[in-house]
Amino acid sequence: MTAAILDWAVFAAQILLTAAMACAAFRILRGPRAQDRVLGMDTLYVNATMLILTFGIRTGSQFYFEAALIIAMLGFVSTAASAKFLMRGEVIE
Repeated sequence: MTAAILDWAVFAAQILLTAAMACAAFRILRGPRAQDRVLGMDTLYVNATMLILTFGIRTGSQFYFEAALIIAMLGFVSTAASAKFLMRGEVIE
């Protein structure tokens, strides 16, 4: 019974994460400011990381967890670089 509950919970999480990714993509495309687009991109990569983790839970493969870790690291660096560029106009001082 607990395996069935876990399967349903993972399935529901995947649907909700997909909807959240659609909302973030709308914010990226719609704007209106660059800060809104950076925030949408940050939200999109966090949701993508969580979606990959749910795939890993569903399949039981360790590959998905490693991919999610790499995406999280790259997403953090890109968000920090984008924020610094928007504040100062340059990434590297």
